[in-house]
Amino acid sequence: MKTLLLGMGNPILSDDSVGVRLARDVSLELAGTPDLDVVEECSVGGLGLLDVMTDYDRVIVLDAIRTSDGTPGEWYRFDARALRETQNLRNVHDVNFATALELGRRLGHHLPSDQEIHVFAVEVADDATFGEVLSPTLAAAYPEILSGILEEVRSLLRA
Repeated sequence: MKTLLLGMGNPILSDDSVGVRLARDVSLELAGTPDLDVVEECSVGGLGLLDVMTDYDRVIVLDAIRTSDGTPGEWYRFDARALRETQNLRNVHDVNFATALELGRRLGHHLPSDQEIHVFAVEVADDATFGEVLSPTLAAAYPEILSGILEEVRSLLRA
């Protein structure tokens, strides 16, 4: 199964960079894994994701999310069937992720099924400050976040 590991976010926007950081660190741990391609830094959303995801059987997305009742450092796992709006899988000037997938499929793009699009979204504290470091809360939680998500990704790749 051809798999894409996709790090979403802006590397110079504080906690929004968590998906990019995770993709970099997970890819180091999984170097040499057959049929695994990694895009460590992806900042497109909506229809732009179709070009990135076409011809893959499975996509693993690492991204930031900010919810009203979330605790920074928590992370969530869901697939495209239960897609929540993450920081980068949406674009206010474009269609949302679910609509882009449906359109891409109708246009004949080879895209993963909703069950094979796995999103790992990390609750963030500060996604608006320019800077190349994580907020103190997220930085303290990062090793545990990485360990947990790496274990889940390995499990997916074995399946």
